Amino acid sequence: MDSSKILDYYRYAFNHLKRDKSKGAAPHKPVLLLSVLHEFAAGRVIGNQVFITPELTRTFATYWNVLVTSGHEKRFALPFYHLANEKGNWWRLRPVPGCEVWLQNAGSMRTFANLSAAVACAEIDAGLAALLMQPESRQALRQELLATYFPGQVAPRIDDDSAGYVQGLENEVVNESQAEYKAVIEGLQAAAKTARTKQDPEKYEIEVYNRGTVFRREVIRLYQETCCISGLRVSATSNVTLVDACHIKPFALGFDNTLTNGIALCPNLHRAFDRGLLTVDDNYRVVLSGAFIENAASPFNLRQLAGVALTLPSHHLPSLEAFAWHRAQVFQR
Repeated sequence: MDSSKILDYYRYAFNHLKRDKSKGAAPHKPVLLLSVLHEFAAGRVIGNQVFITPELTRTFATYWNVLVTSGHEKRFALPFYHLANEKGNWWRLRPVPGCEVWLQNAGSMRTFANLSAAVACAEIDAGLAALLMQPESRQALRQELLATYFPGQVAPRIDDDSAGYVQGLENEVVNESQAEYKAVIEGLQAAAKTARTKQDPEKYEIEVYNRGTVFRREVIRLYQETCCISGLRVSATSNVTLVDACHIKPFALGFDNTLTNGIALCPNLHRAFDRGLLTVDDNYRVVLSGAFIENAASPFNLRQLAGVALTLPSHHLPSLEAFAWHRAQVFQR
């Protein structure tokens, strides 16, 4: 099929979206698609995988505030999930491994927290992705959405404030103290309980998720995508890394997403650390628990890591106080 026919197909698909009409035709799907088009234009989406990112959630909120004049609640999770029900199956959800059953229950996907925990990304058809990479076809689809769902409104000029928003989050993670960061989260938590957020019920969940995402990005960047114990580093050309950003002290206990509460670990060592099978001493050396049995003949056994010094960055060293907490509260002796 040539590109003009593919464009016609998606113009039709975009102006025949299934929408809930119980409270008036819901604007959620058109706003999300406009946001995705914007992310392609900004170069933050470059393939057929659409991830839930701080930039996309911010763009969605910006378009919503400009275009939506009805009394609908601002919800990101609903359109991201329900676009998978459109005819043609051009928006498909890829689950996080182990969360496949969640996606079969639409009710469980009503909250942003559940969506972001269960969905790795949305995958769009390659033909649509190719269109969205082209300014002309992207603009045609944008105009189709605006004319169909927001007629009579002046086509908005959306200044891209997503980059500035994310830079602000990066500043919180990199430069603020744990006390300052905690105060921000507690302020968001308090605001979520007020009447002001009734039309934006996901705001707190999204803000916490976005800060967690920036924390993971910054920790992995700080450690140069390298596990600080094993030295494992695999840099992929796609949006993939084989190391995790690991909280030393869990976020839920102190709302601490600052860099000194994070280290980069490969997934098996991340799991071992979280379960207390290994910890770190005041000299930044690995200490192993005696509470597990393993295959000593395996080249990947944990025992060979006893006493290994962490490979540390030149700044933002991990907190010795946080490691002391881990040794006292998590480590299995």
